[in-house]
Amino acid sequence: MKPLRQLRSYLLTLLFIGYLAGCKTNDSPQPAANQVLVSNTLVTETSIADLKTRAAAISPTYAALLQQGIKVRKLVYKTKNWDGTDIQASGLLIIPATTNPVPMISQQHGTIADDASAPSNYGPTSEAYQFAAIFASLGYIIVCPDYIGYGASKNVPHNYEHRATLASASLDLLRAAREYIASDATINWDKRLYLAGYSEGGFATMSLFKKMQDEVPTEFNLRAVSCGAGAYDKTSFMTALLTKPSSGEANANRSFLWVLLTYDSVYKLNRPLSSYFKEPYLTQITTQRQATTINVSFDQILTDSFKQGILNGTDTAFLNAVADNNDYDWKPNTPLLLFHGLADTQVFPLNSQNAYDAMQKRGAGTTVTKDFPPGLTHATGIQQWLLDTFNQVITMP
Repeated sequence: MKPLRQLRSYLLTLLFIGYLAGCKTNDSPQPAANQVLVSNTLVTETSIADLKTRAAAISPTYAALLQQGIKVRKLVYKTKNWDGTDIQASGLLIIPATTNPVPMISQQHGTIADDASAPSNYGPTSEAYQFAAIFASLGYIIVCPDYIGYGASKNVPHNYEHRATLASASLDLLRAAREYIASDATINWDKRLYLAGYSEGGFATMSLFKKMQDEVPTEFNLRAVSCGAGAYDKTSFMTALLTKPSSGEANANRSFLWVLLTYDSVYKLNRPLSSYFKEPYLTQITTQRQATTINVSFDQILTDSFKQGILNGTDTAFLNAVADNNDYDWKPNTPLLLFHGLADTQVFPLNSQNAYDAMQKRGAGTTVTKDFPPGLTHATGIQQWLLDTFNQVITMP
């Protein structure tokens, strides 16, 4: 049998594959009960026997490793939308059935196309149902924010790749989870917290990390962070998209398109779509929005006037909106792993390289480490990122 450590790392790999992943004392005063948490609902309670049956469908080896059953709860909590208005959001809390002290992982999910895939819906084909539940059985409390636009807030648009709301919705879920845990004597959280996410989840994780360090550095016992393939340097990424051919992959173009549409709305630019897009793509985008299938280099769908305004610096409103979502140029005080496959054509590797260089320039030193393997794409990089996350981040004391 392989060593338990290696097998556990394989299980962590499974946890996130669906989206193509001695503690110190907290001296900060805790908020009063239910300041953030609105409600909690037991979604399911799964025995170790049932989890083993579920895991055996993947591999008998994985089933043999499971240690305890789990409880799965949907949390609804208070947060703020992009315009400062109050809103209720939701997320998933998966709790291992053990009295032993266990750490917590806040896992920010990657891009999802529909509400059914939101963590709190816990559908039978979802990543949370198939993999997070199995991993929690090994002894981790898992917290999974839906983000605004899914779950309890599904009736409003998702603020795709919007730094501020991804961070605040994730942080407020952590507060709601803490409030629930304080009310449940069966949960023994050892107060250690780890953050991890890939793709949009990598950007959300970086945004959450920076917000925590800047605004609430002692509220949680944050031990380490893993960010995989996130778009941290939005300004340089946009410039690259406008000055060189992109892959023309439909999934990548949907993401680029969704970012543009989100920033036009959130920053109240509210321009006619014809100011951004050429025909025949304009007609498709008008009716299908970010679901449009586009199989050409992204720069080919954009109007010349829009591209010129960005590249010559005269479109200050859009440039400022993009720059407001940069979160790469700062100095982390907690260990951070940056991962990016160098063959990634969906989120360009310059995002992680620029973040690493900027952080080193600010004196981060060995606090920030990197793994930029050649040959790995956005999809094929996930497995290696997850192994790195387990071996270099989640196992930190």
